Amino acid sequence: MTQKTPTALSVNLNKIALLRNSREGSYPDVVAHARTCIAAGADGITIHPRPDQRHIRVGDVVDLHQMLQSEATIEFNIEGNPFAGAMGSYPGFMELVEQNIPEQCTLVPDSNDQLTSDHGFDLTQSGDRLLPIIEKLQSLGCRISLFMDPDIEQIKLAKDIGADRIELYTGPYAEAYKNQSPELEGIFQSYYEAAVAAQEIGLGLNAGHDLNLDNLPKFREIPNLLEVSIGHALTVDSIAMGMSTAVARYKNICIS
Repeated sequence: MTQKTPTALSVNLNKIALLRNSREGSYPDVVAHARTCIAAGADGITIHPRPDQRHIRVGDVVDLHQMLQSEATIEFNIEGNPFAGAMGSYPGFMELVEQNIPEQCTLVPDSNDQLTSDHGFDLTQSGDRLLPIIEKLQSLGCRISLFMDPDIEQIKLAKDIGADRIELYTGPYAEAYKNQSPELEGIFQSYYEAAVAAQEIGLGLNAGHDLNLDNLPKFREIPNLLEVSIGHALTVDSIAMGMSTAVARYKNICIS
């Protein structure tokens, strides 16, 4: 059997922040949980600060950025809508990234009223606006990943506007897996083909959304999957088994 390439595990801390925000104060502490994840084997920390600060707040971005300065091998990944402007104490996505430069910036086409990210970019509509943003962020030293559906023609456009990687939106795959849909294999194959096409034109491959302990092993059959970002399911698993154990379980899948 061919040995799979290890996949980096980046833990999304949004749901820890959401729990914290349900009461006054800083319990649970987002930075402390980031340290727990790192100690348990996480390769990166992901956050998705939205303008309404419903979970990750501006202060969390600053605190995590400062803490991760001393973690040379841990990647900081900030996700978000690059077109999001200022709202209250939220300075705007681009301003926030420029003030707290991460190793990776994942650009996502979510609006303020979305519950969660649920589709990739349509680059026939937004590609021209994204091009100078990508160039600006790359000039700051950020690797740029675009949140994309498994659409090969759209993925080609991601390469054309200068993205370094794509993050495949895995929601439809996860839904089909959960329901054991008869269309599961066809859906998985569409992701496989999109991943191969991306790599053939020089794009790195990330993935994320609703991946969990059950469906991640199959998705890992896709070759050269560089990184997965997992938050909601890992947080739920942490309630049952503890965060250190949950991170270790996910990490084991990513390297096996």
